Amino acid sequence: MIGIAKSMARTFQVFLRRPVTRNYPDYHKPIPETDRAFPLLLWDTEIDEPFCTGCHACERACPVECMTVLMKDNPNHKSLDGTSSRRKIIDKFWIDYARCMRCNICVEVCNFDAIAMNNTWEGHETSVYDRKDLVMDLQQLLSQSRDGNINEWVPVLGQTNEEVNAEPAATDEPKSSEG
Repeated sequence: MIGIAKSMARTFQVFLRRPVTRNYPDYHKPIPETDRAFPLLLWDTEIDEPFCTGCHACERACPVECMTVLMKDNPNHKSLDGTSSRRKIIDKFWIDYARCMRCNICVEVCNFDAIAMNNTWEGHETSVYDRKDLVMDLQQLLSQSRDGNINEWVPVLGQTNEEVNAEPAATDEPKSSEG
């Protein structure tokens, strides 16, 4: 009889505790700051063009060859009475997210800081019915950056974005000369 009472009490405790799972589409778990999803291209809002010059550094460095880059002459260059300092600009850019292994090498080799790893839920939710839909073109890669919906990832070990962006406190106190 005591055993039955103990097991009933244990069963009742299970009903009282909080749920372990969440309703995923309605509730999103916070993404860690250093988490990275898939690469995307960054948009220069001052000149209104992408940062990418089509130098092919990311394409050559990609270990799984998931990128294709085509460049053209920049029609907005200063030599043509434009406002841009970039001589070349990307014409077409594709990333096959089905092949991408999110290694971050493309971001590290980019000389123009034109590629960033997406660290929002839009970067993680890439479920499709056909693998061909995972090939992202230039407009899809630029859309999130153009809208300003990405968070800059700070690759400093052991520090959060708030710590890096915080003003350094003045710790140099004047030394008193006693003597």
